[in-house]
Order: sequence, then structure tokens, then C-alpha cells
Amino acid sequence: MIYWQLFYTFFKIGLFGFGGGMAIFSLIQMEVVQHGWLTPEEIVDIMAISQVTPGPIGINCATYVGYTIGGFWGSVLTTFALVLPSLIIMLSVCKAYFWLNKRFQGNPYFEQTLRMLRFTVIGLIASAALMLMKPTTFIDPISWIIFGLVAFFTVLPNFYKNKVTEIISHPILLISLAGLAGYFIYALPQ
Repeated sequence: MIYWQLFYTFFKIGLFGFGGGMAIFSLIQMEVVQHGWLTPEEIVDIMAISQVTPGPIGINCATYVGYTIGGFWGSVLTTFALVLPSLIIMLSVCKAYFWLNKRFQGNPYFEQTLRMLRFTVIGLIASAALMLMKPTTFIDPISWIIFGLVAFFTVLPNFYKNKVTEIISHPILLISLAGLAGYFIYALPQ
């Protein structure tokens, strides 16, 4: 019975919790204390441990709460229940996208909408990158050059679609090359 309650509680938290680990922590705290599974002091300890362990805070917290209440299987169940709503929603969105893409392939309005969404995504990523541009992260002109090249090759396939631009602009390749450039420029002894 405890496993069903754990699953239901953390599925509900995963379904209605938005904003990341710190935002859902209050939901976890409220639910766990309301069920009488843990005291508020134990929840604070779990939160502290969740922050210092690697990984997402919300998942760490759910795993630790599940382990404390139901042992190994409790931790597996709470972690699975917390991520299951997101998994279901993303699979549904992907299924809808592939269905729409297949159904409206060749439709100029649909293709124009997707093209405009690409630029919206590029704008969102660019705004996140601009927020990271601080004097401590961009310390010299070489940093700006590396950033500019990565940005250029990221956007390039939206304008020129061929096999070479697809290979050059692959995200894993760009991240790896930027990391190697940073390593050879900044980490190796001068």
C-alpha cells in the first residue's frame, strides 16, 4: 500500500510541479509531511543532501524520500513516478509533431510555421547565451571568436541546406570543437 501512495504522490508532484527542483521542493515537503512520512526537519536534511549530490535537485529529493520511506524499491518508484508525467507529455508532443509533419508535408503554411519556429528557438537560445556573457566568462577576444563561430555554424543550416552544413553544424561536433579549442587555448600551460 505504501508503494501505491508513493507512486500516486510523486506522479501528482511530477504532473503539477513546474519550475525545476527548487520549485517542486515545497510540493514534496507539503505532501510528505501531510502523509506523516517524514518530519519537517528530516525534509530539510533531505533538501540539503539533494543540493550537494550531482543531478537534478527534484529527482534527487524524490529518490532520497522514496529510499527513506520504502527502501530501494521506494526510491526507484518515486523517481519513476516523478519523471513519468514529463515523459508522457513529451512522447505525446513528439507523436503529434510527427503526425502533423507527415499529414501536412508539402503544405507551404505548415512549412513556413516550422521555419519561423526555428528562428524563435534560435532567439531563445541566443537570449540564454547573452545572459551568460559576462566579463568573467568572456575574458578575451578569442572567447568571442569561438562563440561567434559556434553561433554562425548553428544558424547556418537554416539558410543553406546541404550535407556539408549538416555535418559542420551538428551540435555534438560544435560542442566538442569549442571544448577542444578552449582546452588548447586556456588549459594547456603557456
